[in-house]
Amino acid sequence: MVQMRSSEDKKDNLTKSIDFIAEAAHKNSDLVCFPEFQMAFSPDSQSATELAGVAETVKGSFVSALAAAARKSKIGVVAAIYEKSGKSKRVYDTAVMISPAGKVSSVYRKLHLYNALEFKESAKLMPGKTIVTPAKTSAGSVGLLICYDLRFPELSRILTVKGADVLVAPSAWVAGEMKEEHWQTMIKARAIENGSYVVAPDQLGNIYCGRSMAVDPFGVVLVDMGQREGVEVVNIDKSRVQRVRKSLPLLKNRRTDVYKLSY
Repeated sequence: MVQMRSSEDKKDNLTKSIDFIAEAAHKNSDLVCFPEFQMAFSPDSQSATELAGVAETVKGSFVSALAAAARKSKIGVVAAIYEKSGKSKRVYDTAVMISPAGKVSSVYRKLHLYNALEFKESAKLMPGKTIVTPAKTSAGSVGLLICYDLRFPELSRILTVKGADVLVAPSAWVAGEMKEEHWQTMIKARAIENGSYVVAPDQLGNIYCGRSMAVDPFGVVLVDMGQREGVEVVNIDKSRVQRVRKSLPLLKNRRTDVYKLSY
């Protein structure tokens, strides 16, 4: 799990990211997860047109460089980019999963845009339209969501029902009144209600609160990075998921005869 402070300089952020990938691999990690807006910080003063100039496709140079680093270090990567939408000046807020072989295995575009608490992400960003099937990795079956998505329990539940035992939520959680409390509560709730690990790498500095966290399926906080930039290793115990779901069978005890998911 990487906690980083992204600048407005995409090249600088890419160089820093490649160094973090090498560090995570040196620490014998199977998967390294970056926060939202890894590619660049977008200040309020930056227009939608200017941000679109920063954005790339999934096949662009930013993801390609990360894929090469993943392949070199033989480690999986969850990255976050501004993705060109092709239809508008607005861009997608996208999480990309890259395999240890350097292949893009999953692309998730943020569904819930942060139009709340005096923010309006939809002024610059386009919402995604698809929930992505969890991807099999050596760290477990990983379901992707992004930041504000944490406030919508439906998404985490659907990903869990689809097979996720690890929920990875690249985030750039804005600091403010009660915001850190909300952050901690949402991460713990999503872990407990689904019997899943939640790994939530966050942005640090600028307008963001840091406090990247990893929580186990019973709600135990494994890591809280506070205000430290860097890499923290989280051990995922797949048998822990099985034990917790057996002793606290929330998924099994659902009344699907009364209410149903559309998935």
